[in-house]
Amino acid sequence: MNNHKTQDEGYGCLDCVKEGGNELIVFNDDVHTFDYVIDCLMQICKLNKQQAVSCTNIIHYKGLCAVKHGSFDELSRMSIALDEKELKNEIR
Repeated sequence: MNNHKTQDEGYGCLDCVKEGGNELIVFNDDVHTFDYVIDCLMQICKLNKQQAVSCTNIIHYKGLCAVKHGSFDELSRMSIALDEKELKNEIR
């Protein structure tokens, strides 16, 4: 049973918690494998395995996913690390 909720916009994989701040969006590509993206989300964004798998599926099928909420400074460090792994992302 999956208790996972998505955001109202339909692209997020974070629980529907109204948090202040920004969100880190990761986009789909035709280059990286599911396992690679899952590992990056776990390592860089500190998601657990279930969260990383859910986000990766949403990225694949919806084209993008909000993988993390937080301050711009916190998300900026993650964004740079995702860039280094060649994963397309942006902070909104």
